[in-house]
Amino acid sequence: MPIPPDHPVPPTLRHLEQLMAHLLDGVIVIDPAGTILSANEAALRMHGVDRVADLGGTAEGYAERFSLRSADHRPLRHREYPLFRLLAGETFPDLIVEVAPAGEDQVRWVHQVRDVTMDVDGGEPDYLALVLSDVSMRFDAEARFNAMFQSNPAPAIIVRLRDQRIAQVNPGFLDLTGYAADQLVGKSVFALDPIAGVADPSIFHDAVEQGTVLPQSEAELRVADGSRRLIVFAGQPIDVTEEDGLLLTFADLEPRRQAQDALKASERHLTAVFEMAPVAMAISRADDRRITSVNAAFRDLTGHAEDLAVGRTATELKLWRSDAERDALDAVLATHGAVRDMAVTLCTADGEAVECVVSAETVRIADVTSTLWVIHDVSERRKTETELAEAIDQVMKDTSWLSRSILDKLAMVRRGKTHVPAVELSKREREILDLICDDLDDAAIADALAISRNTVRNHVASIYAKIGVNRRSGAVVWGRERGMGTDRG
Repeated sequence: MPIPPDHPVPPTLRHLEQLMAHLLDGVIVIDPAGTILSANEAALRMHGVDRVADLGGTAEGYAERFSLRSADHRPLRHREYPLFRLLAGETFPDLIVEVAPAGEDQVRWVHQVRDVTMDVDGGEPDYLALVLSDVSMRFDAEARFNAMFQSNPAPAIIVRLRDQRIAQVNPGFLDLTGYAADQLVGKSVFALDPIAGVADPSIFHDAVEQGTVLPQSEAELRVADGSRRLIVFAGQPIDVTEEDGLLLTFADLEPRRQAQDALKASERHLTAVFEMAPVAMAISRADDRRITSVNAAFRDLTGHAEDLAVGRTATELKLWRSDAERDALDAVLATHGAVRDMAVTLCTADGEAVECVVSAETVRIADVTSTLWVIHDVSERRKTETELAEAIDQVMKDTSWLSRSILDKLAMVRRGKTHVPAVELSKREREILDLICDDLDDAAIADALAISRNTVRNHVASIYAKIGVNRRSGAVVWGRERGMGTDRG
């Protein structure tokens, strides 16, 4: 019986092939028995073949020619292949499979597969179809991103935008926080409360909810033990994962904060030591030489109050008695970066001159190059040394009542030596050395002592050996330092 003109014509396989030819997605059509009836160019290209027959002819033939893996790289058994699941009546709207020719380990293509069932009369399916999308490039990008994300030493997490839950964490973030991955993945980034102390919390919440760029900000990150670490973090929307997300990256600033806290504590301690030091100390900036700090000993020594000294230079305070001494200090400091025990005369606020020994060192204080000055008042010491020298000179004028060993030791003290070797001269040797110190020659000494010149020469040689000299002038110096000589004019 002829079909009425207005009756719809059932689609045929030819109609389907004509439609499939214009599709960008791949389509493989099979019948309910598992025979592959047709495939368009896109489907063939996604399997690296030129003819439909090269797909294997049947579902079993396809399984022999191609190896499939799941999205997590697990090899699939034949009954898990999309063709077999399609024949079993299962549905899979967005199934991801990795495809390679049989016998090859390297994945060639990644397909996103969905099922389509077609029937002509509303009864049992007449045709079954797999619709394939080639997502290889997307998965390559995701694989590269995941590899980079996991290997990146910088702590990072990925937050899903649709539900603001943590989707991935990298080892750097786990190391930073001490959490295990299962304590973070799937948790709301807000419920977990990983960030506190942000200057404007609404910016963080809006960026996470809307998937916008999050500018770099400092905050405190809660870690597994309940404490918080100072961090700097930023957020960037990403679309290289299955779902849109926000990549949050972190940098640990806690070591810097701890170092800064330690530095502040150290500076407080140094300030206390500086103020309590028994010697005069001052600090000046290296660039303009203006004094930034003085201690109590400096104020006591110079008579300059702190508020009058700070902010001024040593020249403005007229601290050094002469320009020559000031220039000499500056020259040594500029050349060597330090000064060691340089003798100068300091002038107090009242104009009093004070003999001092100055040392200086270039230092960094609060990131500013500065000079630390240490000033020792040696005026009393100089006075004591002068008085001691005068006393020794007075004693040396009359040594008849002192033993020779004491005179030797006093002479050595005058010369600044702490070790005084014992020198034992005979009575005759001391008589001869007395005359040597009076500038008498051997002949005069022989006449004075009524001995031969040869005897004088032998005693002189013995004296030289004992006192460690090898000429007459050395013996004179040695003897006169010990008060010898009678000035026989």
